[in-house]
Amino acid sequence: MKALFESRAHAVVAADKLKVYAQPQRLMILSCLLRGEHTVSEIDAVTGIGQPALSQQLAELRRNELVRTRRVSKQIWYDLADDKVRLCVRSMEVILGDNHDLEVALGEVITSPPLKKDIKRPAGAASFVKIL
Repeated sequence: MKALFESRAHAVVAADKLKVYAQPQRLMILSCLLRGEHTVSEIDAVTGIGQPALSQQLAELRRNELVRTRRVSKQIWYDLADDKVRLCVRSMEVILGDNHDLEVALGEVITSPPLKKDIKRPAGAASFVKIL
């Protein structure tokens, strides 16, 4: 793997990818999805982004292959696309968050299993068991 300073082409690709992340609503969505897959209404309830902005940002994340979707009946479920995206989002939360011991926190990001926390679901929302 080349370092970014060794290849302008790699640096351009990296900069383009960072532009997708560099939007507050998209970061909120990705952070939400870091804790597990969610429907549009669940993401909206947790982030407060609202329509149509939420749909626009989800579409941009899909176009850039940062999220994946699956349909169950009329619901569309969103999740982070892969472990690389998951690691990137987790790393950003650690680096840009209020961690006091950055080196320890980054070490934990790299060595710990993927973060999946339950998000408080909106009142009255149906919950279903995911059977694998």
